Amino acid sequence: MASATDTAKAERSRSRTRPRPSKFRWLPGSKLGRLILALNLLGLAILIVGALVLNEYRQGLVKARIDSLSAQGELIADIINRAATVGEPEPQMDAALATEIMQTFKSPETQRARLFDATGRLVADTDLVADRVEWKVLPPARPREEDRGVRLDLIPRRPEPTAADAEKALAQEVSEALKGRRWSGMRRGPDGDRVVSVSIPIRHVKAVLGVITLEASDVDEIIASERAALIPFILIAIGVTLASSILLNSLVAQPVNRLARAADSVRLSRARAISLPDLARRDDEIGGLTRSLEDMTHSLSERMDAIEAFAADVAHEIRNPLTSLRSAVETLDLVHEPAARDRLLNILKNDVQRLDRLVTDISNASRLDAELSRDQPKMVDLGRLVGDIVALYQATAKPGDVRVRLELTPGAEPVRVLGREGPLGQIFRNLIDNARSFSPPGDEVTVALGRGGGRVAATVSDNGPGIPPENLETIFERFYTSRPKGAAFGGNSGLGLSIARQIAEAHGGTLQARNRTHPDGTVQGAIFILSLPEPVL
Repeated sequence: MASATDTAKAERSRSRTRPRPSKFRWLPGSKLGRLILALNLLGLAILIVGALVLNEYRQGLVKARIDSLSAQGELIADIINRAATVGEPEPQMDAALATEIMQTFKSPETQRARLFDATGRLVADTDLVADRVEWKVLPPARPREEDRGVRLDLIPRRPEPTAADAEKALAQEVSEALKGRRWSGMRRGPDGDRVVSVSIPIRHVKAVLGVITLEASDVDEIIASERAALIPFILIAIGVTLASSILLNSLVAQPVNRLARAADSVRLSRARAISLPDLARRDDEIGGLTRSLEDMTHSLSERMDAIEAFAADVAHEIRNPLTSLRSAVETLDLVHEPAARDRLLNILKNDVQRLDRLVTDISNASRLDAELSRDQPKMVDLGRLVGDIVALYQATAKPGDVRVRLELTPGAEPVRVLGREGPLGQIFRNLIDNARSFSPPGDEVTVALGRGGGRVAATVSDNGPGIPPENLETIFERFYTSRPKGAAFGGNSGLGLSIARQIAEAHGGTLQARNRTHPDGTVQGAIFILSLPEPVL
């Protein structure tokens, strides 16, 4: 059946273009969008995780160094307080004894201890006691000004910390400790390197007798090792970014280029369809786009085939009345009897009317697609529309014509559908004209409206001879006519029911034909059932 075939094609098309459920619906965007987002964020996430891990490690290491220095300083300060404090009631620190006590503690090369008295004067320094000499690698020799050809005093230089700045920072630290508050943190040393420093006041009851300062100068080495540890994360992030770029190029850019080349080949070679089966099997937006393009080109190909078949049918239908006209015109000059000439003139008149009806229906059928695509759907009061059409038939009826009657449920709500008023009115006019042509003179055609199950149903019934069971679907084919004996030849083009079904399907509805039967099984007439979806408000 035609309607079943069309419905199956539509279901196949929808099933091919309908995306499958994704496993990552919680991410925003489409599937390829989620892939691009995930790949671009992966490299950044690696760097962030690496930086956070190393930063946490550095902070923990610095804190542990501060805790270690604080414990050592507290121990040294407590021993000095107990063993090197003299004088009552005003205690003082014995500088010589405190220096001997501090010398007993072995300090590593990266650690320095200094002892200050209550006035902030340096009493002892482990670097001086151990004869340590500060050294560092000198920078490369700078070229002479005349060799470089530029004035060095005009080149902005980055200010470097001086020994005076380091001594000032140390003095501030010691002054804070002399106030009885322990100080811990990081500062710059005389050579510009960062050091972890702890200054602990030496207390005797409430009196501050001095300050012990411990500092570790291996912070820059720790930071350098951390930066070196971050290099693998950077290399991994670069590799992930490159791999994601290559992957996105192969998954997105190249398939899109293939689709563009395939579309160009269809345009240049005048092919009927595009086919990229390997891309159509993909379960992402590229696969959906490929399937949509294939469906579109196949739909265009089917439309072109339909146009060709329609043109062939039109040529065939027009050839019959033209052949009859030509035969009647050629015979007219040879016939001299008035009765025979009148019959020939009647044939000419009927053929002209038939041609006029064919041309009108063919024109309506050819413009139907354009009208359906140009007009925007809107809410249509189907009861009012059908009432106006029936009223027009009733107003123009002549004695003996088939009457048209509308059946509506009194007090019912208006029956509304979402569609185009002009094409929907054409459905009812075609159905009513078809029913009147099969009804006996003076009989009646009934139009009824109703709703149920989310659908709007309209019926057009007559009391004619009915439809042969084998032709219940055939009557909707183009140019098909099946008239009872005695009916006027050429009175119908065979396009009315085909156009009506095409309009119904364009509105998401169906149009079917049935026979009305008596309880004894005899055919009482035909009924056409139009079903349209009821809009969701």
